[in-house]
Amino acid sequence: MNFKLTGLFVLLFLNGRLFAQGQQMHLNKLEYLEYQGVNVMLAHDFYPEGHQGGVGVIQNGMRVATNGDIRLEPTPGQWQPIPKVGKRVVDEKKQEISVYMQYPDSAINRKGFNPIIYPDLHFGYTIRVVPIGKSFEIIVDLDKPLPDEWIGKVGFNFELFPGILFGKSYYMDQHFGVFPRQSNDQMINTYEGETVPLPMAKGNQLTVAPESDAQRMIIENKNANGLELLDGRGQHTNGWFVVRSLIAKGASKNAVRWLVTPNAIDGWKSAPVIQVSQVGYHPKQQKIAVIELDAKDNHKLPISLLRISENGGFQKIMETTPKDWGNFLRYHYLQFDFTKIERPGMYMVRYGNIQTEPFQISADVYKQNVWQPTLEYFLPVQMCHMKVNDKYRVWHGFCHMDDARMAPIDSNHFDGYIQGHSTFTKYQSGETIPNLNRGGWHDAGDFDIRLESQAETVHGLTLAYEAFGVNYDNTTVDQVNHLVEIGQPDGKPDMLQQIEHGLLSIVGGYESMGIFYRGIIEPSLRQYTVLGDAANITDNKFFNPVTGKPTPKIGLPGSADDRWVFTEDNPGRALETAAALAAAARVMKGYNDTLSTQCLQIAASVWDNTKEKDPLQRVGLAVELLITTKEKKYAKFLEANISTILAHIDNTGWLVGRTLSLIDDAGYKKAITEAVAKLYANIKQQGNKTPYGVPYEPNIWGAGWGIQHFGYKQYFLFANFPGIFPYDYMLHALNFVLGCHPGSNTASFVSGVGAKSMTTAYGFNRADWSYIPGGIASGTALIRPDFPELLNWPFLWQQGEYVLGGGTTDYLFLVLAADHVLNK
Repeated sequence: MNFKLTGLFVLLFLNGRLFAQGQQMHLNKLEYLEYQGVNVMLAHDFYPEGHQGGVGVIQNGMRVATNGDIRLEPTPGQWQPIPKVGKRVVDEKKQEISVYMQYPDSAINRKGFNPIIYPDLHFGYTIRVVPIGKSFEIIVDLDKPLPDEWIGKVGFNFELFPGILFGKSYYMDQHFGVFPRQSNDQMINTYEGETVPLPMAKGNQLTVAPESDAQRMIIENKNANGLELLDGRGQHTNGWFVVRSLIAKGASKNAVRWLVTPNAIDGWKSAPVIQVSQVGYHPKQQKIAVIELDAKDNHKLPISLLRISENGGFQKIMETTPKDWGNFLRYHYLQFDFTKIERPGMYMVRYGNIQTEPFQISADVYKQNVWQPTLEYFLPVQMCHMKVNDKYRVWHGFCHMDDARMAPIDSNHFDGYIQGHSTFTKYQSGETIPNLNRGGWHDAGDFDIRLESQAETVHGLTLAYEAFGVNYDNTTVDQVNHLVEIGQPDGKPDMLQQIEHGLLSIVGGYESMGIFYRGIIEPSLRQYTVLGDAANITDNKFFNPVTGKPTPKIGLPGSADDRWVFTEDNPGRALETAAALAAAARVMKGYNDTLSTQCLQIAASVWDNTKEKDPLQRVGLAVELLITTKEKKYAKFLEANISTILAHIDNTGWLVGRTLSLIDDAGYKKAITEAVAKLYANIKQQGNKTPYGVPYEPNIWGAGWGIQHFGYKQYFLFANFPGIFPYDYMLHALNFVLGCHPGSNTASFVSGVGAKSMTTAYGFNRADWSYIPGGIASGTALIRPDFPELLNWPFLWQQGEYVLGGGTTDYLFLVLAADHVLNK
């Protein structure tokens, strides 16, 4: 037998198979279908309310379609029924991916005030995706035919991302048109009382964006029941375009059969992306640009650092071959280290014909226009119970001045708040609680007040004020008249005024009820989904029912539109909140002595009266009370629970490091120091797994807030263990947030900060495709298993939402810390 010849035949066979796979749709090692620049996923993600799940398509570097699944509505929104997802099955022989789904998903069929109501419809089905040449087929098999009463209601939906379709054309058989910038469709009222859009077009074959090679996609229904093209924004402001076909009467096997052909550009590769801080660098800090390449891109080009000349043009300061870092997610990465360049000025990095936006190298890089927008714009704009003026603009009027009524017992709110069998206070359901109509910040892109967000914001601002002495004043806050004037100094430190504003809500609620509230939120879905001015959510008048007269509908004067306040028995959250108060008592002393005294009294009371099961929950409060009072009982608690502290050193190290100078116990200091040394070794190992120098595990939600919090903790570890921790990881975290992160969108997550930033974000003004300066978005998310995404789209909360708490103050703290350590 000629083994050389046999080996040659095997090699030729394998090469031929690989070549054939490259010329048609096939199953790859990551368990999705692939052809050139087209990827087809099935149930890698399941987050349908966030437009991730079911059958999804990435086409030439852009996610163009998602949520291919059976739905009970033509254009479902966030609170519509969704199926339960079964196990994904991959058949390598058939090159097929399948998943079993069923209605209802009883795990989320919550009762009470949750608006997700599942109809009495129980059925299961299997979705399959199968490669067919350069196309793929979507096949749905039902376990059994639908009941007759559901015919014409249940269908297969496939959502198209609107952000890249506006102004593009479509053909549906002989019908044609343009994808509109806003919803223009005729709405009709159904027998069920719903208002739904009429289809934009009907037919058997839809061609999406025929004029664009990068986006052209043909969808053909192989069954006889046709397709509909709908605009989901007619029913939900955050909706997508939807392609839909109904399940026919009596259908089970092959109930859905679509042939989908996304155009694949021959030889397509993702363009190189250069990732840098959009703000810039201090001369003394490490400066590394990350270059993201298609995994098939084998060309390594020269890379240059260009200084922008004062009189125009560029001066080439440095040119080299970038260092090969390796693979991460679906890309290959290079690094360009220009740390040695310290000359002040404006710079750009160029790789091939791609170049960055301008950034600076300067000792003052973090001093101006970096942290200030968060303090002077974002925090004031989020202030509740105020009217917020900004020169000619009013960000919002007086809002929620009728806060708040005790929530109904045994209720489950659609945003996750739960009121148990008791109110835990002297107040009954429906009674108005005093002192809740002042202070606090709207939590996020919506308008509720969450206790943990308020406490984290107060705590973060307090530690920043203590560490860096920020007496910056550019805002007027008038608590008596509930007025804010942005860009108008009033002689008081803005940071202290913001701390005070948060405390007015937390302390006010505690003083009235004897416990902390859980949250304050709108009672109706219509109020909760309001976009724009918060002054329009309630009538700002306490509800006062009139005996014998019907209560007006919510939205009319005199209605029961006041927000509800929820309470709970949650020792962990109470201890965490008390820690924020114990810290704030220090900075309020001499500024608002009454509030300072109240904070310390409440914190001490929570310490004495809270019965938690896990001593770890008490560590943060022990640290802050020790620093504030210097009382030995708090030191003794920490010493007695050293084993618990050490077992969770990744979360406690930054806290207890602040107590080393206050506890005269050599064993305590030694144990903590040894534990944080091991923590550093682990952080170093995790940071080496990404080209960004930070531990980073991509997820459905953007990782920006988590990486900010990592950097925040790094400052305290560096400050208290300088012989172990460098400040590099803190600065890497800041660079990540400011633009050095994966994906083609290199924007700074901080709106209005840096040469390129998130100026379309998920704030309360998102319907205007706008932003709030200084708001920090959640950032680049992961489309599983390997596609980092940050869309220019205002309605994806997992990528673009602003939040209070550490999502805000960690960033502000990080910038101040960077300036502090680099310029001390």
